[in-house]
Amino acid sequence: MLDVIHKQGEDSSLELTIDHIKGFLANIFLAGIDTGAITMIWAVTELVKNPKLIKKVQGDIREQLGSNKERITEEDIEKVPYLKMVIKETFRLHPAAPLILPRETMAHIKVQGYDIPPKRRILVNVSAIGRDPKLWTNPKEFDPERFMDSFVDYRGQHYELLPFGSGRRICPGMPMGIAAVELGLLNLLYFFDWKLPDGMTHKDIDTEEAGTLTIVKKVPLKLVPVRVQ
Repeated sequence: MLDVIHKQGEDSSLELTIDHIKGFLANIFLAGIDTGAITMIWAVTELVKNPKLIKKVQGDIREQLGSNKERITEEDIEKVPYLKMVIKETFRLHPAAPLILPRETMAHIKVQGYDIPPKRRILVNVSAIGRDPKLWTNPKEFDPERFMDSFVDYRGQHYELLPFGSGRRICPGMPMGIAAVELGLLNLLYFFDWKLPDGMTHKDIDTEEAGTLTIVKKVPLKLVPVRVQ
């Protein structure tokens, strides 16, 4: 993308400056940080709600990586397939952005009996797709193991799971966003155990949503980190 911007900058009429490039990069990083943080919060929320599930994923992570790691690296991500299933399930049930970037029809089309004229804006509701009972068994249940023997992925090739969109206008920050979520969650779950504040139980955790462009947890998640020795 930077190559394209640089090439366009050769056209003096565009007056592309270093500030434009800085702004472009800042947009990618800021967008990735916000949505990545939202995804991690939802993932930890669902795990803490289910004590057996968080114990299972942490047990798998620590068994695969050993007990003496000082820091997590990208190579470690490929060793923890169960965590990858947790992330997929989070993308399905809690996509950070419920609507992907709009498309516009170039010609008249007919979709499932609906006539759509040209030059109409199309919005894809990935949140509704992820909770469609025609596509998913028990869609309201957070169950990472639904992906255990599934080839469904979130990189735009399977239309039942589109957290980043698809096609030429798929989210350009997808690789960075995925890496941030994977490394972030892996660090949180490897180095720390997570307890609820005094007086709370896992049944007190709610999953009420808020927001429009991004869907956040309405009531902030409060946890107490316990460093694993």
